Amino acid sequence: MIDDEVLAGIEAVLMITDSAVTADELATSLGLDEDTVLEAIAALKADYDGDETHRQRGFEIRHVAGGFRIFSRGDYHEVVKDFLTSGQSAKLSQAALETLAVIAYRQPISRPRIAAIRGVSVDGVIRTLLLRGLIVEAGKEASTSALLYATTPQFLDTMGMNSIDDLPDIAPYLPEDADVAELGAEDTEVLAEIDGDLDEDDDLPAIPHAQATGAAEDTGDDIADERTEMSRVDV
Repeated sequence: MIDDEVLAGIEAVLMITDSAVTADELATSLGLDEDTVLEAIAALKADYDGDETHRQRGFEIRHVAGGFRIFSRGDYHEVVKDFLTSGQSAKLSQAALETLAVIAYRQPISRPRIAAIRGVSVDGVIRTLLLRGLIVEAGKEASTSALLYATTPQFLDTMGMNSIDDLPDIAPYLPEDADVAELGAEDTEVLAEIDGDLDEDDDLPAIPHAQATGAAEDTGDDIADERTEMSRVDV
């Protein structure tokens, strides 16, 4: 039988990681052998799955990318999605606000370009902004097929603006095209039109439930944004 301290240690590591952790990495960090780690993970997984006498947990351990990670259970994807898009999570993190500003001023823009401007990964916050209906996939770069993102009418409504032209002038504070290569509209293939027909009742882009908590909400820093993937969607 696996010691409770071992089980708790593995849980603690898996709860805070933002990527899959291998059995070898867990064994090294906890001073255990790999077989003990695998046995402990199996025990935790069985505990989370529940049985006749114990309830099933809202989260689970999955074997992904050669390692292990805790995700919110797929059965509750809609619950997590509703929470993330409801007033309970109305406040965006600083990371999400910065990412949204970059998209608003440089749209259409790809995820790699956004990351280059901000200097950090933006995967989590992009997922959250998509779920909130503030941005949408708007095309792709012809040369790399990288998806481009643009703001939506819901963004304008939230910001109290009639058009993107109402944005204050902050161009002097953004990187020059010489520093970050520009993606011109003429080089993109349109995937989705952004127009007045898009409203709050339209379907939001589908987010795999395994990502639907990397979004969870915003504690105001990039780490928290990326980590919310416990059904994991990142504001």
